[in-house]
Amino acid sequence: MTAPLFSVLIDTYNHERFIAEAVQSVLAQDFPVSEREILVVDDGSTDRTPDILRKFEPQIRILRKTNGGQASAFNHGIPECRGQLIAFLDGDDSWLPHKLSAVAAAFESSPDAGIVGHGILETFDGGAAKEARPERIERLRLNSLAAASVFRLRKSFLGTSRMSIRAAVARQILPVPEVLRIEADEYLFTLAPALSELVILTEALTYYRLHAGSLYNSAGSSVAGLRLKQSVLASLAQILRQKLSQYGLLPSVVDCVVEIVRAEADQLRLMLDGGSPWETLRTETTIYEVMHGDAPPMQRLFRWATMVPACVLPPRWFYGLRRWLGKKSWYRATRSAVLPVPAVTRKAPLNDLQ
Repeated sequence: MTAPLFSVLIDTYNHERFIAEAVQSVLAQDFPVSEREILVVDDGSTDRTPDILRKFEPQIRILRKTNGGQASAFNHGIPECRGQLIAFLDGDDSWLPHKLSAVAAAFESSPDAGIVGHGILETFDGGAAKEARPERIERLRLNSLAAASVFRLRKSFLGTSRMSIRAAVARQILPVPEVLRIEADEYLFTLAPALSELVILTEALTYYRLHAGSLYNSAGSSVAGLRLKQSVLASLAQILRQKLSQYGLLPSVVDCVVEIVRAEADQLRLMLDGGSPWETLRTETTIYEVMHGDAPPMQRLFRWATMVPACVLPPRWFYGLRRWLGKKSWYRATRSAVLPVPAVTRKAPLNDLQ
């Protein structure tokens, strides 16, 4: 049997509300059926997901396993893929009809590319959608500080339902450490550009669903969920540092890539377990400088004013105060009208940085 160009790998866990739409969006692709296969890794769903998936056989191949998280789903599914390219899709997201065609064209025009990402349409339970996409096509490889600085600001275009990876590159990265029950996609899309070129398309090709049932999003809705997210991010930072160093990246490049992951883990640790005010100030400054490093002077002045309490309050008190303020409609309205949150750092095109 001739191997297809694409293996579509869907990972799912208790997605009974969304899994049919995810599968149908792949079946509806304007891409030759003979050139793609669909594999669904059911990570031990306990709802109606298995019954819904069976209705799509034999158009899909179902790989059912005991629940182990996203990393274990990838480790189970990637070796089963026969295609030259693997396009990943979460069971609660879906694709626009020309997703595979656009990604295939990107790989064809960029023979050195090992991973391709793209813009997204963020969708909400109420039906609203917001487009998020880069302003220009990005091409980079994690072999310089300039590339690393751009990469860490483009990660939102490389999550599970956005990334497609050459099978040879994905297998070179395996296994994904199974401590990464969430964030396993970040392990793949961080290591792939260390081994090959990364291309990010400007077009939005994925409907990325934001809902309370998402394993990643719901991790922030309880103390137990926050502890899971903190533990995974801390592990991810440590593992990425080790792997990127093994790949021969310069220490400055490794530091740049890992810095924001480590800071996000520290932020959650301070929220949950406390620490010193100095740690809060350092962590918040790191995150702000990465995400909003070119904010205008007034925004920076306001930011420093809001950080005064962090200099004296225990971290848990500071973050509690910030959460309390964030829930107040008067604060949100005033902030939006006077000093809205600045946009994500606008880096110069990579060619201008080198």
